Formats: sequence, structure tokens, C-alpha cells
Amino acid sequence: MIVTNFPRAVRVIEHTLIPLKDGTMLAARIWLPVDAEQNPVPAILEYLPYRKRDGTYERDALTHPYLAGHGYAGVRVDLRGSGESTGLLFDEYAKQEQDDGVEVIAWLAAQSWCNGSVGMMGISWGGFNGLQIAARRPPALKAIVSICSSDDRYADDAHYMGGTLLTTAALEWAFFFFGLMCLPPDPALVGGSWRAMWLERLQNIPLFQENWLQHQRRDAYWKHGSVCENYAAIQCPVYAVGGWTDGYKNTIPRLLKGLKVPRKGLIGPWAHAYPHFAFPGPQIGFLQEMLRWWDHWLKGVDTGVMNEPMLRAWMMESVKPASHHATLPGRWVAESSWPPETLTTRRLFLTDAGLRETSAPLTTRAVCSPQTLGKFSGDWVPFGRGRDQAGDQQEDDARSLTFETPPLTEAIEILGAPIVTLDVASDRPIANLVVRLCDVHPSGESLRVSYGVLNLTHRDSHEQPALLAIGERCRVRIQLNDAGSVFPPGHKARLAVSTAYWPMIWPSPEIATVQIFAGMLDLPQRPPNVADDRLSPFPEPETAPPEKPTILHRDGVRIERIDRVGLELGTQWKSQYHVEENDPLSAVAELHNIQTVARDEWQIRVETQMRLSSTGNAFRLQGSLSAWEGAKEVCRRDWDRSIPRDFM
Repeated sequence: MIVTNFPRAVRVIEHTLIPLKDGTMLAARIWLPVDAEQNPVPAILEYLPYRKRDGTYERDALTHPYLAGHGYAGVRVDLRGSGESTGLLFDEYAKQEQDDGVEVIAWLAAQSWCNGSVGMMGISWGGFNGLQIAARRPPALKAIVSICSSDDRYADDAHYMGGTLLTTAALEWAFFFFGLMCLPPDPALVGGSWRAMWLERLQNIPLFQENWLQHQRRDAYWKHGSVCENYAAIQCPVYAVGGWTDGYKNTIPRLLKGLKVPRKGLIGPWAHAYPHFAFPGPQIGFLQEMLRWWDHWLKGVDTGVMNEPMLRAWMMESVKPASHHATLPGRWVAESSWPPETLTTRRLFLTDAGLRETSAPLTTRAVCSPQTLGKFSGDWVPFGRGRDQAGDQQEDDARSLTFETPPLTEAIEILGAPIVTLDVASDRPIANLVVRLCDVHPSGESLRVSYGVLNLTHRDSHEQPALLAIGERCRVRIQLNDAGSVFPPGHKARLAVSTAYWPMIWPSPEIATVQIFAGMLDLPQRPPNVADDRLSPFPEPETAPPEKPTILHRDGVRIERIDRVGLELGTQWKSQYHVEENDPLSAVAELHNIQTVARDEWQIRVETQMRLSSTGNAFRLQGSLSAWEGAKEVCRRDWDRSIPRDFM
């Protein structure tokens, strides 16, 4: 529901600058109650590199005016070197970013319209730095809401998974971020200095993927900003939110277990988006839920939000597998603590007869997958807007080593992370294993419920990987992604094992055959709980009025016109991933993008390219950017880097 009348009238400060100690100026857009100077309010900060002017304006319009109308200052700040902020940005989640954030919070708390209390909210990048800045303990920061984020930058972000290089997720994120940082500030806001700011960015921007490829194990680089290194550093309340369809769902149970501060968790069916407009649905009244949280921690109002269960999660019913779902049926369940004492481990053994409740012999099985296995994997981080989710797994299952139960006589409900333990040996020193847990319908359709991957050189440590001894038996543990799902009676649970998963992960340097001698699957089984039926439903979604662009088409290119500011934005994105069936060294990823930003006679075009390939010993990363002002090329840069493979 769109809300137009709020308890307090709202005014917008379209653009203001926040001064930092080193002279850098961070650009902010602020929504305020009109009487905030007379009746100061808490501030809620969202702190991102995604360009408040033309990047996040659509979702900002839904959210920040709503918060302001209910007695808060909604503040959207661009990181240094992005949008209309001065300075340079060299990496994600840098210490400089945290330092700046601490200064911003102090500045907000000192404003005449602020009562001295500040909260942070954000999804993805904003969820990450909310946790990271909370660990810095700025005095005015009283609580945070962290959505679709991670507490572990190496093991659970868009770069590496299980010690393998994520392909589509890592490269498309790196390429998107690279292109975004090549765009200029808006002259309408910064005046004649825009060109100098833009050229400085273009001349200093790194090819971000180069840096991330230079850290292929969990070293000090990744530990920085990973709050799992010291949960005790966070001393303000945390509301951790995410969705089962998203790539960042695992963070929420870890935060609930690791943090000692007041905390709550919420996991819906959603992909990578705010829950009041995310797909797959059902969406919820998340802005109302946030208000209950903020009113409690920033205003001292007893809203009852902390009298409720620690975790609410959507228990998903079995559905027909598809690469897009408008909604995912299910029901809300709740747990008063995490991990809950009521969870039990249901152990299934790998046997010659399939997955069975009791241990039985398993004839040694060999798995050596075609390199193209994985085309139904979907995206590592789906956004829910297109066909980006895992499809029917039947074809990938047929090319994998599989074990399955008989048709179930009663439903199995799981909540948490399934764990697979295998005794294996490899004929190569480096090999990957991929394990998928699937719900097999009586029709034969296969729904992926969860999956996990492991570079076997990382079997004991992500910090100190070790080559496999050829033919030597070892035990490995693969923790799959957390899930909340029901396997109905008449369906089967299937475990599918492969050595490849393209284009989700980059292939190992040689074709490996892995022998499996024994194994078991531990399912986190949740018993029925009558208390679930007494849960209060979430309200229906509410938002402030949307701001939609006008869509134009010129020469086959889709253009978005932001009518309020007169900007026209165009993007032509192409990506291609290829690998030969029996040649892991044939893997190649190529990305190309043309971005345009225009207003009347002001015409900007930025063309970027990136390509990744590999030999047995090294990754080859190539990139380029070309920037144009009107008909004049103002910057051209090229990269061609060879980066040694590090047990990968």
C-alpha cells in the first residue's frame, strides 16, 4: 500500500555535504520531518557507493520518506569517491570507509535536527558496513538493521565459496562495481568541478578483481571487515534480515549464535532486496517492522519487538522448480533462541541402495564430471526480478553421482545447515566437490533445496590450504547453505555430487576423478511446533510514493529518464561464459558494458570490458575502460595481468 499521509510532514534536503577531518566532503540526501529543528529526531543512516542521485533513487523514494514521516531523519550518504562525494575509492569495505562512517555518525548526532541518537540500516554493502561500523562502537550509534549481508568476507561473500573462485557472482560484481565507479558526479550538484573529479576517478580507479584475485585464501585482507573475527566488538543491538533465495542467508544464524547483544533475525523467501518489495513473495510490512525496532532502540518506546522470538523464518513448501518464482508458498515459524534446543539431527548414510537411515555397505564410487555441469544453477545472488534462480536439476543430477531416499512416508522439515561428510581420495592434487540437496517430485522434477562446494585443498583450512596426496584417503566436511524447507510425503531427498559447477565456480586446473568410499548427510530436522500457529502475522507492505523513471528507447537501447532531475541513463550489458566439456583450461568469462549519462548537451559515455581465463598455473585478467565527453575521448586505460593460482 502506498502511504501519502504521514504523522509528520516531510521535507527533503536534496544535496548537502558532510565535511571530514581530511577535507573530503561526503554527499548526502536527507529526508526530515519539517519540524525537526524544533523537535529533533533520531537519524537513520544508509551509507553506500551506489549514487544517491541516480543509482538508488527508486528504492530511496519508497523507504526514506516513510521513515521521516514517522519521526526520523532518513540519510543517504555516498562513500568517498562515489556519486557527488569527493576523494577516491580504491576497494570495498576499506578501513578508510569505516573511519569516514564513524565521522558521519558523529556529524549526524551533532545536527540541530537530530536528538543525538543514530541507527544504521542497509542491504548488501550497507548491511556489511553497518556491522563493520558497529564493531567500531561510535558512541551515537544505538542500533542497526543489517540486510542480506555477511559477517565473513572470505567464506560467505561474492568472491569465494568453499575455497573456490565464484565465477559469475565474483566477476559480475567486480565488473558492475568497476563500471559504477567510472561514472561522473552530476554537474547540477557539484558545479564546474565535476570534470576534475571525474578525471581523477578515471585515472585512479583499480580493476577491483585484480586485487581480489591476489588473495585466494583467507588471509588478513579478508579478515579485515569480517565481524566474525570478534563478535564481541559489536555492542549495539542488531536486527539481521535476509531471504532463502538470496546468497547471504547463512549470516543470520551465525550472528544470532555469535552475538551477545540484543538481537533478532528474520529470514523470508526473498532474493536480494528489501522485504517490502522483494521477490519471491510474500512481501511483508518491513518498514512497519523497522519502525518497531527503531522506536524501541532510538526512542525508548516499548513496542514489544524484543518480547518476540529471536528468529522468524519462512518454512518453504515444495514447489515446482523454476528459474523465477513470483511467490514461494509456506508459513512463518519461530525460534526463541539459536541454535534451538528442539532441533534434531537426522542422519542419512550413503549406501549402495541410496540414502538410508542405517549404515550399510557402499561400493567405492568415482565422480568425474563434465566441465559444463551446472547450467541450471541459477545466480549465486539472485535478485528475483528475472530468471536468475536455480531451475529443474534433473539434467545436472543425471550427470552427477546421486544418492536418494525411497519415497518419504512422512514430511521432513529442515531449518539450518545440512552437513555432508565424505571419505574421499583424488587422482589430482587439486579437486573441487559440489554437493546439492534436492527435493525430487514424483514427476521426477528436482528442486534444489541447498548446496555447498569445497576446494579439497581447503579441507582443513581456508588459511593454509594443502595439496591432496594422490590416492590418499581423507575425510572432508561440506556445510551446505542454510535452508528452511519441507520435503513432503511421496517425494524423495536426493544428494547429487559433482566435481564441476559451471559457471557458478571456476574449474580446477586439471580434470580430477574423486573416489567416494563412505559418507553421510546430517539434516537439521525441526519438529512440529504448535506455537507457530500463534504467531502474529506481519502487516501488509507499506511504502512512500514511488519514483519511477520514464522509459525511452533509442537505437535499440533502453534509456531511463529521471524526470525530477532531468538525467537520462543507458546501459548495454553483455556477458558470456564458456568452457569445453573436457577441458577446464578452456574456461573463459567475457563482460562488456556501455553506460551513458546525459542531460541536454551534457553527454557522457563509458565503455568497460573485462575478461578472465586461466592456465594451469595462473589466472589471466584483462580489462579496459574508455570514457567520452561528447565526441571527445577523455580517458583510456588497459589492464593485462597474470596472477598465480594459489591451490585453486
